[in-house]
Amino acid sequence: MAAGDQRAIHAWLLLLPALVLLVGFTHWPAVATLIDSFYSTPKGARPGTWVGLDNYAAMLDDPVFWKALRNNAWFALVTIPCSIGLALAMALWVNERMRGRAWLRMAYFTPTVLPMIAVANIWLFFYTPGYGLLEQIAAALGLPAHNWLGDQATALGAITLVAVWKEAGFFMIFYLAALQSLNPSLREAAAIEGASRWFYFRKVQWPLLMPTTLFVMVNAVINAVRMIDHVVVLTRGGPDNASTLLLYHLYEVGFKFWDTGYAAALTVLLLVLLASVALVQFFVLDRKVHYQ
Repeated sequence: MAAGDQRAIHAWLLLLPALVLLVGFTHWPAVATLIDSFYSTPKGARPGTWVGLDNYAAMLDDPVFWKALRNNAWFALVTIPCSIGLALAMALWVNERMRGRAWLRMAYFTPTVLPMIAVANIWLFFYTPGYGLLEQIAAALGLPAHNWLGDQATALGAITLVAVWKEAGFFMIFYLAALQSLNPSLREAAAIEGASRWFYFRKVQWPLLMPTTLFVMVNAVINAVRMIDHVVVLTRGGPDNASTLLLYHLYEVGFKFWDTGYAAALTVLLLVLLASVALVQFFVLDRKVHYQ
């Protein structure tokens, strides 16, 4: 056997464990879910039968699905730019020389290391009517009491605020690492030329941060679609599905109503949405990224 063939076999053997895990836990479940979406839900000893596109037709006729889709779109359009913008602002601030910079960085990053269930319970206390922190502040200011999680107009916004607070510190770490990797001579040259801080950020820092922004944006989109922990703890989708997101709706269909065929169709839709967004990000936004 030639030396080149031996190296190729050795390389494939090294890749084999990762390939097995990737196929077994990522690719095959996706294919199996696609197949299950064309079958009815098994009932006891009776297996599922081929129903074609009936599960997808039921999805289109489901008002809760459309409500969850609109809620998720609003949730994503708010959390993605807000969390990224806040993360960038915090990173720019803690990247400067100041007293207590290490403590400030730790304070910003602390929400990230907390479990999501713990974070949701902390904010549940904040939002609790009557004696929650927000209610105490409102009472001190003479404002009327308000049930933030029990009002259809504010339930989704309350969950959105928790998500932004949780994710901004995580994204800040990537921006801070990118800022510290920039050549200090760039700032020195800008200062010599008399450029303002805003001009330096807009013309130098921001273009060089685009690879980090693309990476953070991909993660932000994924987080906006897979959000379920906070919904379960804070509102359980209520009131009247005002805070129901797509993944929570999928959870209810699959594990509360036990309609696995319809849940598989919802999963396929989520995979298609995420794949479409990823393709747009990598093939459209990637052209605006400056890697050098």
